[in-house]
Amino acid sequence: MTVGGIISALIVGAIIGALGRLVVPGRQNIPIWLTIVIGIVAALIGTAIARAVGVANTSGIDWLEIVIQVVLAAVGVWAVAGFWGRRHSVH
Repeated sequence: MTVGGIISALIVGAIIGALGRLVVPGRQNIPIWLTIVIGIVAALIGTAIARAVGVANTSGIDWLEIVIQVVLAAVGVWAVAGFWGRRHSVH
């Protein structure tokens, strides 16, 4: 992977993670770096799913692929926020 590919993955991951975080209702007490990591993972898995079902390469913007990625990011943010909140709460 090139430096440009890594930078692109970080940018796309940040955007997908932020969109996923916006979709989840309520407040998520997780750090921004974790949101970006969740976004990167969601983007990679979402692309793999989109390719598997044949919607990854369309003419124009791949809206279905983006929706899959954002949904995965939202699920990831929701799950990690629940775990992170319980683990890092002050009693």
